[in-house]
Amino acid sequence: MRTPLAAVAASLAVTAALGAQPVITAASVLLRDSEVKWGDAPPNLEKGASFAVISGDPSTGGPYVIRLKMPAGYKVAPHWHPTAENITVISGTFALGMGEKFDAAALKELGPGGYGLMPAEMRHFAMAKTAVVVQVHGTGPFALTYVNPADDPSKRVAPVPAK
Repeated sequence: MRTPLAAVAASLAVTAALGAQPVITAASVLLRDSEVKWGDAPPNLEKGASFAVISGDPSTGGPYVIRLKMPAGYKVAPHWHPTAENITVISGTFALGMGEKFDAAALKELGPGGYGLMPAEMRHFAMAKTAVVVQVHGTGPFALTYVNPADDPSKRVAPVPAK
């Protein structure tokens, strides 16, 4: 009985020593849903979504937690990330699919509590089937590269207004 417990304790100690998972952090985060500070999503996502940093800094190499709020029908074109992406559905119905082309038939719907793990560099796409809030966590930096560069809203040239 003591041997398995000792093995688990030793394994946790080694994991903590190697820094694979932070066991104790310098700061706590206790946040009610009403305290989440929402803003516009980054420019590399289509307009219409809201974005919140829950903890950490997604632009650095450490752990982060972010949330994305999207209206029904919102799509994220096929893309990939250089680090693993963990997605948890907080509310609504979110659908994920794998591949380099958006394929509505390949989407798998996830409801509240649903979870998806996209390993580093896995090509995938997504769609909010209803208004949805998803939480994404991982180890940064968080970056998004579109399979088709023309799908990146931050790289599109705005049309010149007619005079």
